[in-house]
Amino acid sequence: MARRALKLASWTSVALAASGICLYSNKYLDPNDFGAVRVGRAVATTAVISYDYLTSLRSVPYGSEEYLQLRSKVHLRSARRLCELCCANRGTFIKVGQHLGALDYLLPEEYTSTLKVLHSQAPQSSMKEVRQVIREDLGKEIHDLFLSFDDTPLGAASLAQVHKAVLRDGRTVAVKVQHPKVQAQSSKDILLMEVLVLAVKQLFPEFEFMWLVDEAKKNLPLELDFLNEGRNAEKVAQMLKHFDFLKVPHIYWELSTKRVLLMEFVDGGQVNDRHYMERNKIDVNEISRHLGRMYSEMIFVNGFVHCDPHPGNVLVRKRPDTGKVEIVLLDHGLYQALTEEFRLDYCRLWQSLIWTDMQSVRKYSQRLGAGDLYPLFACMLTARSWDAVNKGIGQTPVTTTEDSEIRNHAANYLPQISQLLNRVPRQMLLIFKTNDLLRGIEAALGTRASASSFLNMSRCCIKALAAHKKQKTRSLFRRARISLREAVSLWKINLQELVLHLKGLRLTGWVWALLCWLLPASH
Repeated sequence: MARRALKLASWTSVALAASGICLYSNKYLDPNDFGAVRVGRAVATTAVISYDYLTSLRSVPYGSEEYLQLRSKVHLRSARRLCELCCANRGTFIKVGQHLGALDYLLPEEYTSTLKVLHSQAPQSSMKEVRQVIREDLGKEIHDLFLSFDDTPLGAASLAQVHKAVLRDGRTVAVKVQHPKVQAQSSKDILLMEVLVLAVKQLFPEFEFMWLVDEAKKNLPLELDFLNEGRNAEKVAQMLKHFDFLKVPHIYWELSTKRVLLMEFVDGGQVNDRHYMERNKIDVNEISRHLGRMYSEMIFVNGFVHCDPHPGNVLVRKRPDTGKVEIVLLDHGLYQALTEEFRLDYCRLWQSLIWTDMQSVRKYSQRLGAGDLYPLFACMLTARSWDAVNKGIGQTPVTTTEDSEIRNHAANYLPQISQLLNRVPRQMLLIFKTNDLLRGIEAALGTRASASSFLNMSRCCIKALAAHKKQKTRSLFRRARISLREAVSLWKINLQELVLHLKGLRLTGWVWALLCWLLPASH
């Protein structure tokens, strides 16, 4: 028995050594992709971060200046460890890390600023892997399908990368190819995250992060199906076809599968690139207005929302044929379909916020699951202070001081924010992410202080609520009354926009100063 055991151990050692050499020499097989390595790395990182929080802040008085400084250092260390974990485990981990990095006004700045780099540090598949995926899904080699195919990708994301190519008939296309290992790893990664989040919950009961796992469970399978992405692209193009400034690339279905998506190639600059816009004489205020109109219509009128508007997915350009400014919307894998009840309550909440109806703000916040945390909920939605919400978000511009205050509150109220995110309807989570990404674009363009986005939202809310009321009645007289009220409300919005525009004109400032000088003199 001992001899047999020794023999078995010897053969096992030889097999393991041979496997190790084979894996090391084969670029396609990466030891980091094996379950034991990924699990071990995730568990170790979670344990180190948890230990850091438990021990570093224990001996310092809560809320003191020393506590705040020390907490910021712990946040930064933990964010860096989390970022390293996402980069090492790739795929699903990078996707979740990018989601957290987008929540500028909901999570501490140490986390969001650190995790933002994941948008530029996504993994890149080798050409060998790209050829294999195309061969398996389309049944042909790259040289049989394309006249040319750029080996260097235009961009690499957490789940896929995009290459520029030319079809046999001369059309230039963008080819989106899924990373080959993501599909197999995703379900295991989500299960691992769920176990780790539950473990963290035992150590820190006040923190609720199960919402993050629930979102990944629901959305990742949809994002990994490129046919679903193609359908979303066609749906939103049809839905918003009345916007002549919007361009959604055409999908080539005959060469698209669940892991390969062929679409029209459209060039442009990223929506946050002010230098590109200056060079091409594109007005940043016009872009900001267009973006606001487009997303307000998606959210309030149609209830079908593109939820990943980070700068790499939103391009701007001047159309080659007309020279008109155009927004190009890419990456349609992640959409949120809102229920009618949620959409209407959300409409009414924003109307209440814009018109400073605080009683209704409380009512509709609570209907959306905020409970007694409705003031925090209103601040999270608007990324404004509670003082600004009470004064009117459309009346007072965003200041640097207020922006900094909001970010500090994200750190101070993190337990309450995490509880709120766990409590609200799941539809709200991607809306939060979308809102924060859009605010990031406005901040980069320098248009965040403008009230135009709120006015566009108000217009869409008025139209959506009026359309709902008309559907509920068959009376022609009542429908006419609803239409009249809608027209009056929209006229008020237009008048308010005109007043704000006039206030911004230098000539108006001179006239106002002259009147102020003359009126006291007349007494």
